[in-house]
Amino acid sequence: MNKPILSEHLEQCGFVSWFRRKYPEYFIFAVPNGDKRSISVAKRLKAEGVVAGVPDICIVLPDEKCVWIEMKRTKGGRVSDEQKKIHKTIDGLGHTVIIGKGAKDASDKFENYLLTRSG
Repeated sequence: MNKPILSEHLEQCGFVSWFRRKYPEYFIFAVPNGDKRSISVAKRLKAEGVVAGVPDICIVLPDEKCVWIEMKRTKGGRVSDEQKKIHKTIDGLGHTVIIGKGAKDASDKFENYLLTRSG
């Protein structure tokens, strides 16, 4: 029997829950860029600095670097052209963007990042 494909929301909740248990010393927060909004709310948020395409999660590390997590579903999610541009900008500033296809993939990639930067 096939496992159901969880929503991006549930995958992100799973990742954040795992992360907070395993790495309480790091600061993690979500960037609420998604969801449908009224035009007036969208304009207000844009004026406040919301930028479309910013990854879903930011992890602040002690060395003043951030790891950004772009969450996708395990199947069916894709990175938009707008997101690719933002990711390139973030990478160019010396930070890292991880595209996680589900919570497990994101956690595996984050742990691999920690191993490769310390080794």
